[in-house]
Amino acid sequence: MTATASENEQTNSESKELNLFRLTWPIFLEVLLFMLMGIADTFMLSAVSDNAVSAVGASNQLIQIAILILEVIGNGSSIVIAQYIGSKMYREAAKISALAVTLNFIVGLIISIIFVIFGQMLLQVLHLEGEILHFAKSYIHIVGGAIFLQAIINSLSAIIRTYGFTKQTMYVSLGMNIVHVALNYLLISGHLGFPALGVQGAAISTIISRVLSLIVFFWLLYRVMEVRVEFKYYFNLSKEYIRKILGVGIPSAFEQITYQTCQTIFVSYATYLGAQAFAARQYAANISMFTYLFSVAIGIGNAIIIGRLVGASRNDDAYKRAWKSLRWAQAATLLMVAIVILVRKPLLGIFTDDPEIIRLGAQVILLSIVLETGRTFNIVLINSLRASGDAKFPVYMGLISMVGLSVPLGYLFVFHWNLGLPGIWLAIAADEWTRAFIMFFRWRSRIWEKHALVPPKPTGESAAVSS
Repeated sequence: MTATASENEQTNSESKELNLFRLTWPIFLEVLLFMLMGIADTFMLSAVSDNAVSAVGASNQLIQIAILILEVIGNGSSIVIAQYIGSKMYREAAKISALAVTLNFIVGLIISIIFVIFGQMLLQVLHLEGEILHFAKSYIHIVGGAIFLQAIINSLSAIIRTYGFTKQTMYVSLGMNIVHVALNYLLISGHLGFPALGVQGAAISTIISRVLSLIVFFWLLYRVMEVRVEFKYYFNLSKEYIRKILGVGIPSAFEQITYQTCQTIFVSYATYLGAQAFAARQYAANISMFTYLFSVAIGIGNAIIIGRLVGASRNDDAYKRAWKSLRWAQAATLLMVAIVILVRKPLLGIFTDDPEIIRLGAQVILLSIVLETGRTFNIVLINSLRASGDAKFPVYMGLISMVGLSVPLGYLFVFHWNLGLPGIWLAIAADEWTRAFIMFFRWRSRIWEKHALVPPKPTGESAAVSS
């Protein structure tokens, strides 16, 4: 086969892989399956007690912040890799991939140690006490203590998706969920002769499923890359690549950490409203995740495409791609919100039979029409800005809107205007829509074009990407 024929075949392959729909539907299923792991814990632990559900929810709030810290490396490396692939610099992409795995392992190990030593202290900051604190401490010591596993998984799955192999990561997530649910069944309530470990059982099943998925992800890594990772690449800590990864990753993760920190503050607000309001918050939050599931999938797939387009110096295509993706995401969100609102009470009834918890949960789910449409703007456009290399701007705007607007508004709505749990939802919605308008005009301005991470490609050398 001639070199030209080989290049044409590769171009056709890339075009097929980077069609938004082909990228997005496996990402949608993967994100759905990831969410179902949390839902499975909530549903199975609800048979133990509402306190067990609240404990795991509070612990996961802290664990989620840790995972977002790990995304400093994961997000940064995936964006840099996408742009290098767009420029057809495949060996450099392989070196960055290995570096991302090494860095995330080191950071994950440090965070694991912190959770083991300071886990109880961190939970007490959320005003947990009694049985809820006891359950939460057990969960965070096990799951948080092994967070380094999730650190490596995050890097590997992001790299594999960036190469366009989203179906493969989805299959791994499916297997991980099957193992997780099966072990939950055996270990939470005790079946087939296994001990009934409750919250500890949910934590142990999480760890085992992650270990198995980690093994499969490493196997996949060496099957999807144009230039395979050599063993020595894991120890090549290039300052140039680290600077590029952190230059995108730190702002991206910091914006997400700020968001999750604000959510943690809202959790503490909910604890002051009482155990029923706190449980309603946990159930409603889990159900609401499904309303923006399509947006998350489209945002991730769109970012992969935009990263490659920017790396290939196809900025006009990148600009148009973001608007198309946003329209699809908003349509999907509105459809999902309508469905969830219609069946909100039966959905809540799956988790609890407490009428007050169901009433409170139904109230805030009704507000999803306001909250989730704003969130969708941010999911798509902020991911687009990051993929282009313009990662700092969303951080600055996030600090102003989240810290300066939503947290004070939440306090005002909950404690002064006595709006209760709906006040928290309204405060979050105010932040989402404020940032949505700002990100809309930022993408429209095309200032992001100046932030590409690789040198512009000469005319005619751009990689083929289907938009």
